[in-house]
Amino acid sequence: MTQFTVPGLTDQQGAKLADLLQKQLSTYNDVHLTLKHVHWNVVGPNFIGVHEMIDPQVELVRGYADEVAERIATLGGSPQGTPGAILKDRTWDDYSLGRDTVQAHLAALDLVYNGVIEDTRKGIRETEELDPVTQDILIAHAAELEKFQWFVRAHLENAGGSLAHEGNSTEKGAADTAR
Repeated sequence: MTQFTVPGLTDQQGAKLADLLQKQLSTYNDVHLTLKHVHWNVVGPNFIGVHEMIDPQVELVRGYADEVAERIATLGGSPQGTPGAILKDRTWDDYSLGRDTVQAHLAALDLVYNGVIEDTRKGIRETEELDPVTQDILIAHAAELEKFQWFVRAHLENAGGSLAHEGNSTEKGAADTAR
C-alpha cells in the first residue's frame, strides 16, 4: 500500500496505478525470460539470424521491466520482481515449446506478443485519464513491442500477407502449423 505518491495524484490513484503497473512488470519479467528461452532453444537453417534478432528484444524488455518498477516506486508502491510475483500475476500459460525450429518458435512467439501487446494497450486505455505520464511510458513500450512482433511476423508471412500459423490460438498449435 502506498504511503505517498507523486504530486497531483491521490494516494488511491497512485495505488491503482502501481497495481496496474505491477501486472505489467510481471508480464515483462516473464516475456524477457521467454525470449531468452527462445534464443537458447531455436534451431534450424535460419538459426543465427533469429538467435541474434532475439537478444535486442530481451534487453529492451528487461529495460521496460526496470522502467515500470521504478515508476511503481515513484508512485509510492513496492515493485515485486520475484518469480512468485510473476506466478501470482500470471493470467497466461507458461511458454510451451522447448528445442524447436525457427518457424515453430516464431509462430508461438507471435501469439505471446499478441497477448503482451493487447495487455499493454489495455493499460494505455486505463491510464488515459488517470495519469498521462504512466500512459506515455506504456505507449512507448507498445510501439517497440509492435515493431518486435513485426520482425517475428516477417519470418512467418507469405507474399500475400498471410501468416503461416493463421487461425491458431495456442502456441503448440501455431508451432505445429508453421513447421
